[in-house]
Amino acid sequence: MSQRIEAVGSVALKDGRTVTIRPLMEQDRAALSNFGLGLPKNDLLYLEDDFQNPEIITRLINANAAENWRQVVAVTDDGSIVAYSGALRLPGWSYHVANIRLIVDRGWRRSGLGMFMAQAIVDAARELGAAKVTVEMLAALTAGQAIFSHLGFAVEGQLARHAIDRDGNLHDIVIMSAFVRV
Repeated sequence: MSQRIEAVGSVALKDGRTVTIRPLMEQDRAALSNFGLGLPKNDLLYLEDDFQNPEIITRLINANAAENWRQVVAVTDDGSIVAYSGALRLPGWSYHVANIRLIVDRGWRRSGLGMFMAQAIVDAARELGAAKVTVEMLAALTAGQAIFSHLGFAVEGQLARHAIDRDGNLHDIVIMSAFVRV
């Protein structure tokens, strides 16, 4: 891992705004739901979880204390969630691996928040006991790939037509990984 970024707490972004990066909590249910409802259709097409589905929001909130799952959010002063990330340690022979997810609200992109959130969720995965962290994203998401590359992730592979969006279109995905413990 290259650059160390203070992962949890109040952070100042490149554009002067500040957020608090912290674990997802039970009282975040409404804010997480509003975050999902505010995501543009293009983002929703590619997310593994449907952040506009109340059952998914309930599942995410209920998982905040799960043994092998950590979730981190960026929260504004008014309590709005503007970014979400999760790390899930895999079962079985991949128990040493955590898969992470990250989404930043469109109005908060290009502010440095994605980098802070990526570092926070990698730290959370390490605290889960993960030795290796992976992230899967659409091959077209070059900004996300740049964030994880900056943190020391490398492309392990690309799977052709592996993801299908909610409109039925197929997309290539890139799998990136980093060892966080040796």
